[in-house]
Amino acid sequence: MNNNIAETNENNNMNTEEIETAEEVKESQKSEPVLTGEETMDELMGIYEESFKRFEEGQVVTGIIIAVDRDHVLVDVGYKSEGQIAIHEFRDEQGNVNVNLNDEVEVMVEVWDEEEETVILSKEKAAKVKVWDAIKDIYESDGIIEGVITSRVKGGFSVDIGLPAFLPGSQADLRPIRNMDEMVGQTYTFKVLKYNRKRSNIVLSRRIILENQREQARTETLDSIENDKVMMGVVKNITEYGIFVDLGGVDGLLHITDISWGRVKHPSELFSVGDKIKVKILSFDFEKERVSLGMKQLTPDPWTTAQSKYPVGSKVKGKVVSLTDYGAFVELEEGVEGLIHVSEMSWTRKVRHPSKMVSVGEEVEAVVLDLKPDNRRISLGIKQTVENPWEVISEKYPVGTVIEGKIKNITDFGLFIGIDDDIDGLVHISDISWTKRIKHPSEVYKKNDIIQAVVLDIDKASERFSLGIKQTQPDPWETVGQRYRVGTEISGMITNVTDFGVFVELEEGIEGLVHVSEISKEKIKTPVDQFKTGEAITARVMNINSDERRIGLSIKRLEVEEEQDHIQDFVKNVKPATSSFGELLRDNLEEAAKAEDK
Repeated sequence: MNNNIAETNENNNMNTEEIETAEEVKESQKSEPVLTGEETMDELMGIYEESFKRFEEGQVVTGIIIAVDRDHVLVDVGYKSEGQIAIHEFRDEQGNVNVNLNDEVEVMVEVWDEEEETVILSKEKAAKVKVWDAIKDIYESDGIIEGVITSRVKGGFSVDIGLPAFLPGSQADLRPIRNMDEMVGQTYTFKVLKYNRKRSNIVLSRRIILENQREQARTETLDSIENDKVMMGVVKNITEYGIFVDLGGVDGLLHITDISWGRVKHPSELFSVGDKIKVKILSFDFEKERVSLGMKQLTPDPWTTAQSKYPVGSKVKGKVVSLTDYGAFVELEEGVEGLIHVSEMSWTRKVRHPSKMVSVGEEVEAVVLDLKPDNRRISLGIKQTVENPWEVISEKYPVGTVIEGKIKNITDFGLFIGIDDDIDGLVHISDISWTKRIKHPSEVYKKNDIIQAVVLDIDKASERFSLGIKQTQPDPWETVGQRYRVGTEISGMITNVTDFGVFVELEEGIEGLVHVSEISKEKIKTPVDQFKTGEAITARVMNINSDERRIGLSIKRLEVEEEQDHIQDFVKNVKPATSSFGELLRDNLEEAAKAEDK
């Protein structure tokens, strides 16, 4: 079959022209002569010759196959010489010749040469003439014709209906076709929009048939539609907020919230255009012909049985479907989701984001903490699936236990030591050393250092584990009174000079204070100008307060004692007085020395 089609020229006048039928192209075959038996020989010869002159070129006649040779099929059409049809007109696609003797065949007279007594016939052209006649009848009767789309051409398709015809793309379907190649090779029925036999031009439409079918279906659908009715439909269009479903000439909207009791990110994840689906009529506006559809309504609401299926305290399994800053949503079943708050993910870790603990698509086990079916909310916890380490930590590490661990973090206020089960103990900066003044823990320790510490306190309610490093050694202030007894003369290095006194280091971490009033017998306002840091001085231990970690020192006392020693030496060396004046002077000096002592 010829697949080439004459394309429609939009600039040409496409009005259908009156065409001639096969009967108009040819002269009607003359009726057979009636013989009475009284004709003369000349009359009989005239009648005989006339009977072989009734066919003309272009005329369609019926003949009988009488012979087949290598190149031709011979057909008796009532002429003194048989007509010839080229053998290729009888070959099929495989090249086989399909012809039987004595079969009747319709043919068109291509060449009629009486002088040469040659008649050339065509079966194919006769068939085309019949097709044109059929097209004329179909067009005039508003009928339909079947054809096969053979190929895509500019602006549409080429269709084989016995003759090549043109199907414009806009007439191929009710809506624009996304993949035109899918229609090639398909058989459809068509309406004849226009035809022109002289130009061999035929224009078809499939859309008209589909519109008529849709209108008929629409009428039937409108008559049968009612609320709560379950119907089958075809997905017509997909949007981010839902899908449009063709119920049969009437479109309904299936909103995304009515697709499933569960979570639907986008309808395209579940449906494709052309899918057949079952839906329920939720509401119908007859005046506006608006139909609201539901799919999840075909199954019971899972929240109606959630209380019995997921009691508080029960363990459940589900799949993580989404993450937020404050937690993870877990699907227990289609339509039932629970929230695991970040605070319910770990007993020991401070979870800043749920992605640190779970990921989307992961199956997790959790415990139901709270259930509110009316609000469609379930609170879940995954830390409750394991024993709370804070409940047993005090038994494992009683107060006073010496533990060893790695420094996990250093802050301004202390050190965090890793113990076990993700529990960290805090060594406060004040518990690092008995004697050293530490401005920042990083002055003494580095991250990942292994250290020993003593368990000072465990607060399960506040989840605090307090440790001390200095407690691994005796407190030097407990024995300072034994090393620096009151009245002892000591020497040390000045570590700091202030307006109220001078600090002197007696040993590493042990300092004493020489108050401004104990610096000299003379009254001074500030010692800042008299002493310098790093200078060595000697002082007398005046008092010790181990609880307040204070040692009082005095330089003035050393000066007074030195003067007393000089006076006593002088008194001892004075000769006995020979006069009352000399005795009086000696007594006065002794009283003065005693007063200074006091």
